[in-house]
Amino acid sequence: MTKKAKKTNSKNSQIHTGVLVLENNKVFKGIGIGYQGEATGEVCFNTSLTGYQEIISDPSYAGQIINFTFPHIGNVGTNKEDHESDKIWAKGVIFNTEITSPSNYRSFLHLDGWLKKNKIVGITGLDTRSLTNFIRDKGAPKGTIAYSKTGKFNISKLTNSTIK
Repeated sequence: MTKKAKKTNSKNSQIHTGVLVLENNKVFKGIGIGYQGEATGEVCFNTSLTGYQEIISDPSYAGQIINFTFPHIGNVGTNKEDHESDKIWAKGVIFNTEITSPSNYRSFLHLDGWLKKNKIVGITGLDTRSLTNFIRDKGAPKGTIAYSKTGKFNISKLTNSTIK
Protein backbone atom coordinates (compact mmCIF):
# COMPACT_ATOMS: atom_id res chain seq x y z
CA MET A 1 0.00 0.00 0.00
CA THR A 2 1.60 3.26 -1.12
CA LYS A 3 0.35 6.40 0.56
CA LYS A 4 1.14 9.97 -0.32
CA ALA A 5 1.88 12.01 2.77
CA LYS A 6 -0.59 14.82 3.39
CA LYS A 7 0.45 18.44 3.14
CA THR A 8 1.54 20.23 6.27
CA ASN A 9 -0.32 23.18 7.72
CA SER A 10 2.65 25.51 7.22
CA LYS A 11 2.57 28.66 5.14
CA ASN A 12 4.32 26.86 2.27
CA SER A 13 2.01 23.81 2.44
CA GLN A 14 4.97 21.53 1.81
CA ILE A 15 4.38 17.85 1.20
CA HIS A 16 5.83 15.51 3.80
CA THR A 17 8.84 14.06 2.00
CA GLY A 18 10.27 12.21 4.99
CA VAL A 19 8.99 9.57 7.41
CA LEU A 20 10.29 7.75 10.44
CA VAL A 21 8.64 4.42 11.30
CA LEU A 22 9.38 2.84 14.68
CA GLU A 23 9.13 -0.84 15.55
CA ASN A 24 5.99 -0.09 17.61
CA ASN A 25 4.32 1.09 14.35
CA LYS A 26 4.47 4.75 15.35
CA VAL A 27 4.93 6.93 12.24
CA PHE A 28 6.40 10.43 12.25
CA LYS A 29 6.09 12.60 9.14
CA GLY A 30 8.33 15.51 8.22
CA ILE A 31 10.51 16.97 5.48
CA GLY A 32 13.23 14.79 4.02
CA ILE A 33 16.82 16.03 3.83
CA GLY A 34 20.13 14.62 2.74
CA TYR A 35 20.18 11.43 0.72
CA GLN A 36 16.96 10.15 -0.87
CA GLY A 37 16.43 6.59 0.21
CA GLU A 38 15.81 4.44 3.27
CA ALA A 39 17.90 3.45 6.27
CA THR A 40 17.13 1.18 9.20
CA GLY A 41 18.84 1.22 12.58
CA GLU A 42 18.52 1.81 16.28
CA VAL A 43 17.05 5.25 17.00
CA CYS A 44 19.09 7.05 19.65
CA PHE A 45 19.38 10.67 20.74
CA ASN A 46 22.06 13.28 21.27
CA THR A 47 21.58 16.47 23.28
CA SER A 48 24.80 18.27 22.26
CA LEU A 49 24.61 21.90 21.24
CA THR A 50 27.51 21.59 18.79
CA GLY A 51 29.55 18.94 17.03
CA TYR A 52 26.98 17.36 14.71
CA GLN A 53 29.62 16.51 12.09
CA GLU A 54 31.77 14.78 14.72
CA ILE A 55 28.73 12.91 16.07
CA ILE A 56 27.61 11.62 12.65
CA SER A 57 31.14 10.40 11.87
CA ASP A 58 31.77 8.89 15.34
CA PRO A 59 32.10 5.06 15.29
CA SER A 60 30.12 4.84 18.54
CA TYR A 61 27.01 5.73 16.47
CA ALA A 62 27.54 2.90 13.96
CA GLY A 63 24.24 1.68 12.55
CA GLN A 64 22.17 4.22 14.43
CA ILE A 65 19.69 6.91 13.47
CA ILE A 66 20.54 9.96 15.57
CA ASN A 67 17.79 12.19 16.93
CA PHE A 68 19.33 15.62 17.64
CA THR A 69 17.48 17.58 20.31
CA PHE A 70 19.16 20.93 19.73
CA PRO A 71 16.91 22.90 17.33
CA HIS A 72 19.56 24.82 15.34
CA ILE A 73 21.62 22.32 13.40
CA GLY A 74 23.76 23.29 10.42
CA ASN A 75 24.91 26.80 11.23
CA VAL A 76 28.58 25.78 11.18
CA GLY A 77 28.24 23.86 7.91
CA THR A 78 30.74 21.06 7.35
CA ASN A 79 34.48 21.11 6.93
CA LYS A 80 37.43 18.80 6.34
CA GLU A 81 38.73 18.95 9.92
CA ASP A 82 35.76 17.85 12.05
CA HIS A 83 35.51 14.15 11.17
CA GLU A 84 35.95 11.68 14.03
CA SER A 85 36.95 8.93 11.61
CA ASP A 86 37.61 8.36 7.94
CA LYS A 87 34.04 7.22 7.23
CA ILE A 88 30.49 8.07 8.23
CA TRP A 89 28.98 5.63 10.71
CA ALA A 90 25.43 6.88 11.37
CA LYS A 91 22.57 5.55 9.23
CA GLY A 92 20.33 8.59 9.49
CA VAL A 93 19.63 11.88 11.25
CA ILE A 94 16.56 13.53 12.74
CA PHE A 95 16.32 17.29 13.28
CA ASN A 96 13.60 19.48 14.77
CA THR A 97 13.81 22.33 12.27
CA GLU A 98 15.23 23.01 8.82
CA ILE A 99 18.98 23.03 8.50
CA THR A 100 20.23 26.57 8.89
CA SER A 101 22.67 28.13 6.42
CA PRO A 102 26.31 27.87 7.40
CA SER A 103 27.98 30.98 8.74
CA ASN A 104 31.38 29.64 9.75
CA TYR A 105 34.54 30.60 7.86
CA ARG A 106 35.70 26.94 7.84
CA SER A 107 32.54 25.67 6.14
CA PHE A 108 33.08 24.15 2.73
CA LEU A 109 29.70 22.45 2.26
CA HIS A 110 26.14 22.96 3.54
CA LEU A 111 25.09 20.13 5.89
CA ASP A 112 22.35 18.98 3.47
CA GLY A 113 24.93 18.61 0.68
CA TRP A 114 27.30 16.78 3.02
CA LEU A 115 24.52 14.37 4.03
CA LYS A 116 23.75 13.69 0.36
CA LYS A 117 27.43 13.17 -0.45
CA ASN A 118 27.76 10.69 2.42
CA LYS A 119 24.43 8.92 1.69
CA ILE A 120 22.84 9.80 5.01
CA VAL A 121 19.03 9.93 5.06
CA GLY A 122 17.54 12.68 7.20
CA ILE A 123 14.27 14.22 8.28
CA THR A 124 13.31 17.57 9.80
CA GLY A 125 10.12 18.86 11.35
CA LEU A 126 9.77 16.24 14.10
CA ASP A 127 9.22 16.90 17.77
CA THR A 128 12.69 15.70 18.71
CA ARG A 129 12.24 16.32 22.43
CA SER A 130 9.12 14.14 22.51
CA LEU A 131 10.98 11.40 20.62
CA THR A 132 13.88 11.74 23.09
CA ASN A 133 11.50 11.32 26.04
CA PHE A 134 10.07 8.20 24.39
CA ILE A 135 13.56 6.75 23.93
CA ARG A 136 14.57 7.66 27.48
CA ASP A 137 11.45 6.02 28.94
CA LYS A 138 11.06 2.96 26.69
CA GLY A 139 14.60 2.34 25.39
CA ALA A 140 16.08 2.84 21.94
CA PRO A 141 13.72 1.38 19.33
CA LYS A 142 14.62 0.09 15.92
CA GLY A 143 13.37 2.41 13.20
CA THR A 144 13.40 3.06 9.48
CA ILE A 145 13.85 6.56 8.12
CA ALA A 146 12.93 7.35 4.52
CA TYR A 147 13.15 10.35 2.21
CA SER A 148 11.38 10.64 -1.14
CA LYS A 149 10.83 13.90 -3.03
CA THR A 150 7.45 12.57 -4.21
CA GLY A 151 6.17 12.12 -0.66
CA LYS A 152 5.01 8.59 -1.52
CA PHE A 153 5.90 5.87 0.98
CA ASN A 154 4.99 2.24 1.40
CA ILE A 155 4.38 2.37 5.14
CA SER A 156 3.77 -1.41 5.34
CA LYS A 157 7.12 -2.11 3.69
CA LEU A 158 8.89 0.40 5.93
CA THR A 159 7.27 -1.17 9.00
CA ASN A 160 8.39 -4.62 7.88
CA SER A 161 11.94 -3.34 7.35
CA THR A 162 11.89 -1.95 10.85
CA ILE A 163 10.74 -5.09 12.65
CA LYS A 164 13.04 -7.53 10.83
